[in-house]
Amino acid sequence: MTASSTRRTTAAHSRLAAVGAIAVAGALILTGCGDQTEGGTSEGGSASSAPLADKLPKSIRDKGVVKVGSDIAYAPVEFKDNSGKTVGIDPDLAAAMGKQLGVDFQFENGTFDTLITGLRSKRYDIAMSAMTDTKDRQEGIDSDTGKKVGEGVDFVDYFTAGVSIYTKKGDDQGIKTWSDLCGKKIVLQRGTVSEDLAKAESKKCPAGKKIAIEAFDNDQQAQTRLRAGGAAAGSSDFPVAAYAVKTSGGGKDFQLVGEQVEAAPYGIAVAKNQTQLRDALKAALDAVIKSGEYEKIMKKWGVTDGSVQQATINGGK
Repeated sequence: MTASSTRRTTAAHSRLAAVGAIAVAGALILTGCGDQTEGGTSEGGSASSAPLADKLPKSIRDKGVVKVGSDIAYAPVEFKDNSGKTVGIDPDLAAAMGKQLGVDFQFENGTFDTLITGLRSKRYDIAMSAMTDTKDRQEGIDSDTGKKVGEGVDFVDYFTAGVSIYTKKGDDQGIKTWSDLCGKKIVLQRGTVSEDLAKAESKKCPAGKKIAIEAFDNDQQAQTRLRAGGAAAGSSDFPVAAYAVKTSGGGKDFQLVGEQVEAAPYGIAVAKNQTQLRDALKAALDAVIKSGEYEKIMKKWGVTDGSVQQATINGGK
């Protein structure tokens, strides 16, 4: 879900504050999903009765659907439950926003590092996938090369999360901080803040003790690799890491180590030329926050410490 997720990606120097501990609740089992398009629809009201319907672009209002690009394998932010339904923080928020706007938010599954490309090609109207709002993404800059690769996107920020390291339970190999990973292997999701942090830290390691980084299409693949003993540690956004620690193997597979770092906003990504859609999403999110529905969703998923008081446009650094 960045991502990062965090996901879900930014330069490592951009955030240093830590988010407070989040109690991640729920006993839903993590389930895998492929890279095919999947439908996940909110229960939006009809446009005629929705209070903010007139704020949407007419083309979306007429369709009655917002197509959402999302990597639906990032519990508890977005994932499939045992019945195959798309659930999590993002789908719940999208459903609440849909009632304000009079449209359905239809989640379509995609690999995380292709979501912005899908947005540019108009496959999706928005990307909502535990995606960290960063200046690089806003400006269309590749965080690895520093080169411009597109026109960038705008973000409507709706949550705050940091990055965590986790290991096999009872086998932390002395890992407490990112510098402790020198000479060891870490598994993570491709295109995330976790990957950026690992690359930046590896450059600081002594010669011959660089961090071995194995990146996967999704976080569940990284967890599987660590569970099998294929690495010393894994890393992902704190809510996701904490959820995996709580649920994988009934809580017997993993443990969090050290403190989470790089606290930053998750944002809904919107194409730069879709300012009316961006502003409609902000208005809907503010309405959901004001109504109290937002906080109910945060409590449901045990992530209230990441709550925001209002929606922000392009608040990432």
